[in-house]
Amino acid sequence: MKLFKQILAVILCGVAFGAGASPAAPVAGTDYVVLPEPQAVDTGKKVEVIEFFAYYCPHCYALEPSMAAWVKKQGDNVVFKRIHVSRGPSVLPQQKLFFALEAMGLVEQNHAKVFNAMHEQGNSLRNDEAVIDWAASNGIDKAKFTEVYNSFGVAAKVRRTERMMGDYRVDYWPMLVVDGKYMTSPAEASKSIKPVPSSAQQHANALTVLDFLVAKAKAEKK
Repeated sequence: MKLFKQILAVILCGVAFGAGASPAAPVAGTDYVVLPEPQAVDTGKKVEVIEFFAYYCPHCYALEPSMAAWVKKQGDNVVFKRIHVSRGPSVLPQQKLFFALEAMGLVEQNHAKVFNAMHEQGNSLRNDEAVIDWAASNGIDKAKFTEVYNSFGVAAKVRRTERMMGDYRVDYWPMLVVDGKYMTSPAEASKSIKPVPSSAQQHANALTVLDFLVAKAKAEKK
């Protein structure tokens, strides 16, 4: 009886470990999605990775440190792009903030700061004045930022994002798209794992699948 209990304990531990483990061999339809209509990329032999995100989104905020570390680790292996999603008038100022920072070459210096302002400091950045004041308070030239923020270029990127969300079937975020063909996310990469993994494990699962998809896309370019 004692031996039986020991064997049973080993089996249960193995099941529990397997439930929380990262996808060892990602499967289409389980850990990632094959987009029904591949989108064109302009990155040549390099693999394109797009993160669809929103500054207000707590899941995007939670993923950001792991995502930033992953991107840094990739070096020149991928071309990484961010797209701030559209979601009505209350999100538009945050979306314009991102595209203005991108146009000014200031995303990397300020991306985490925007997340912190919203999720740690309680600044909702829900109107133009709040966004412009935030930019100025963080050392960005107020006049220049205001000009870019209200520019036709930023407005065009907002319109383009709405088209892209339809083309890529983006209906939740964060979402990670590889080379216009494959999509995964913390939720997608963990949906078949029971019990539901912690947020940290879901992030790790998504990045494991992302590594797999980048390697797959890279091989398909040859």
